[in-house]
Amino acid sequence: MPEPAAATAVLELRDVTKAFGSVVALRSGSLTVERGSVHALVGENGAGKSTLVKIVAGVYQRDAGTFRFLGQDVDFASTAASKAAGIAVIYQEPTLFPDLSVAENIFLGRQPLGRARRIDRPAMYAAAEALFARLGVRLDPRRQARGLSIADQQIIEIAKAISLDASLLIMDEPTAALSGVEVERLFAVARGLRDEGRGLVFISHRFDEVFALCDNHGTSGSGWASRSRVAVSSSISELSTSQSTARRWARASRKAYQAGSRCGCSRFSSSLKRRKAPLPSIALASLCPAQ
Repeated sequence: MPEPAAATAVLELRDVTKAFGSVVALRSGSLTVERGSVHALVGENGAGKSTLVKIVAGVYQRDAGTFRFLGQDVDFASTAASKAAGIAVIYQEPTLFPDLSVAENIFLGRQPLGRARRIDRPAMYAAAEALFARLGVRLDPRRQARGLSIADQQIIEIAKAISLDASLLIMDEPTAALSGVEVERLFAVARGLRDEGRGLVFISHRFDEVFALCDNHGTSGSGWASRSRVAVSSSISELSTSQSTARRWARASRKAYQAGSRCGCSRFSSSLKRRKAPLPSIALASLCPAQ
């Protein structure tokens, strides 16, 4: 029986570690994603974000730590097992089958069958249209996937996840190739999924998007692969929304690091405190090269 506090959690990772030979790709990774929330996961390249996601998705298996999904201890042996449990990962560049229709990509291997066990295409198209209506987007389920924009392909992947009744959706830098209008549409869809009680993880390097969409954040920092880790989460409302302060923090840290100092964050922090400037705690772990 899960603890009362854990009953609302879709995903819980505690002190998860993953090593490849002598290289520790993830050390003491901890993350909690609540139902009905969008959780930001931020960090520079090589900080362990992808390793953490692949453990959740069943690509890798953890070496140590606790992995709980929907209140149960789990350890997925494959991506198929992860999907069957209710986890979907939406990648930056989805991999649809270009010669199949939109609806066929959504229901591949699960097409509704009619008489003589033939695919019931009208029923499949109707189901796809219902999914798009639920997401508040307009896409023709009959059109071929070839030539669709990255934004439309991501919507199809999200529709597929909803058709599988996914409880947790992980979006891995989904806005990197999107226009401003496409980002807003994606955020509207994400907020709708949140309001349905699903848990979402949003991976991004863009602070403005994190503050615009997310409710909580987890920061991932690394200086060397053997020290990579993902820290415990906190509320977005506790963070400063000052983009300029975050950028100054990052620049000062990198400059000090390149000059030979292990980390300039503490010195820059003291400077900001003297000027009573807001401290962007999100920037420290996600951008400092010595973290």
